[in-house]
Amino acid sequence: MLVLVAPGQGAQKPGLLTPWLELPGAADRLAQWSAAIDLDLVHYGTEADADAIRDTAVAQPLLVATALLSAYELLEGEPTEQELGKAAAIGAFAGHSVGELAAAALAGVLTPVEALRVVRARGTAMAEAAAVSETGMSAVLGGDPEAVTAHLDKLGLTPANRNGAGQIVAAGTVEQLAALAEDRPEAARVRPLQVAGAFHTDHMAGALPAMEAAVDGITPGTPRSRYVSNFDGAVVTSGPEIVGRLVRQISAPVRWDLCMDTFRELGVTALIELCPGGTLTGLAKRALPDVERLALKSPDDLAAARDLLAAHTSA
Repeated sequence: MLVLVAPGQGAQKPGLLTPWLELPGAADRLAQWSAAIDLDLVHYGTEADADAIRDTAVAQPLLVATALLSAYELLEGEPTEQELGKAAAIGAFAGHSVGELAAAALAGVLTPVEALRVVRARGTAMAEAAAVSETGMSAVLGGDPEAVTAHLDKLGLTPANRNGAGQIVAAGTVEQLAALAEDRPEAARVRPLQVAGAFHTDHMAGALPAMEAAVDGITPGTPRSRYVSNFDGAVVTSGPEIVGRLVRQISAPVRWDLCMDTFRELGVTALIELCPGGTLTGLAKRALPDVERLALKSPDDLAAARDLLAAHTSA
């Protein structure tokens, strides 16, 4: 069984779309999506610098568009917005944080344009919520997970991402994060992250109304395969429930550790991480060592990814 996963915020890099634009139809697809969400995805994916694409309002739609574009190239086409052909044979879909929007589109719960419109609203609303106070995030690497979470609680920080493989992301005010840098959990390292705010915490509560408005009027589809939710690692089979979780998730911790537990329980044998791949395959290398992994970073990786897809899916 193969799981297709989409990375979250922080995975973006300058020029990430440049090699993909050489593929037939890619520029037209991105132009259509750009018009639909009033954001020049081609500019931000080819010409913009690291500071420009660090902006949450830009980074989130750029990441979802890049994941979808690479998925459609992997699957060799998007016959219609509701049917992806080979996607129905994939064992499970999942995404880390904002990557869940791409996963929802690939699973058939949202159309690609719906996913991009929702993520456009999501990114803007979360950027506005982050601007209310000075907050941020730091990765805590190593240490005993329970001891780390207890230490974060003592400092008033939230374990916003429990990523497994010895990685927990702490989120809170800049003062709380400074205290963490001075007072690290035992046997752990702390690395500040270049993000604009304390995502997946109560600091994002102000973005919830905009997310609720963004999904209003959408009629979700039934997932064509298993959809594994960040909320608790559960396989969710209801389209409306998935959309509700996408809304609530912006102020709730990401439980990627539980998602990987679910992959193991499902008997996943291979994992492909969509562009810009690398982060989730790195976590899987440590947490799921027996699972074949491939990070889709550029079109040069498509042949190997298609071979892996064919070897671990059934018609």
